[in-house]
Amino acid sequence: MIPAERQRCILQALEQHEIRTIHQLTELLGVSHMTVRRDIANLEAKGRLFSVLGGVQRVESVREEPSHRVKLEMNTEVKRRIAAAAVTLVPANATVYLDAGTTTLALAKLLAERADLLVVSNDLVIANYLAAQGRCRQYLTGGFVDAANHSCVGNLTATFISQLNIDVAFISTSCWDRRGISFPSEHKVVVKKALLEVAKQSVLLADSSKFGRSGAFLGLSNSQFDLVISDSDLPHSFQELLTQQQVALQLV
Repeated sequence: MIPAERQRCILQALEQHEIRTIHQLTELLGVSHMTVRRDIANLEAKGRLFSVLGGVQRVESVREEPSHRVKLEMNTEVKRRIAAAAVTLVPANATVYLDAGTTTLALAKLLAERADLLVVSNDLVIANYLAAQGRCRQYLTGGFVDAANHSCVGNLTATFISQLNIDVAFISTSCWDRRGISFPSEHKVVVKKALLEVAKQSVLLADSSKFGRSGAFLGLSNSQFDLVISDSDLPHSFQELLTQQQVALQLV
């Protein structure tokens, strides 16, 4: 069996079961561990799968993001830890951007009493929370309202952002792989790209459950972030890749 055939078999096996062990793949293909690992490395470099301890997991194609309500109940403790790490990055008298998301909402709650801050967000839930309970000044970007995610997206949102000077932008995502962050819709991409143009420091806040998911539209590559804050369950092979790409990584 030639490499292309073996790799096609590996991908087919992952369609049936999301995770496969190295031992399962060697038995399936009738080849050595070394041969399987070479095929895995080739597929991983193409973003088709990623290595986990003792095996591999397929990259999930995402056609629609979970709603804000669903996200709010997911990985809440990890999100709190990421937010606690992120809050230490905010200097006095800063202009801070909080991207739409539930991890950034956790961060907003930690920043709410900072009267010295100017907070900009495209997240309606964050804006409501800070308006009701915060002491910081704030701007809501405006733009097209994504009702499921309670956020503003699209070109009008990006145009508003382009007029700002942001000291630190905390950026979120639901899809993250070796190439970077991606989205099922192009409307979020223009917002992320606009942020990179105006932020002095860009920080990705993404727990490990986001990794291995891929949307149709690539937003930002991993190397475009000054810092990534995630948790210790992030696959070790990806941690090594970020180090090779000279991306600072903080695990909580």
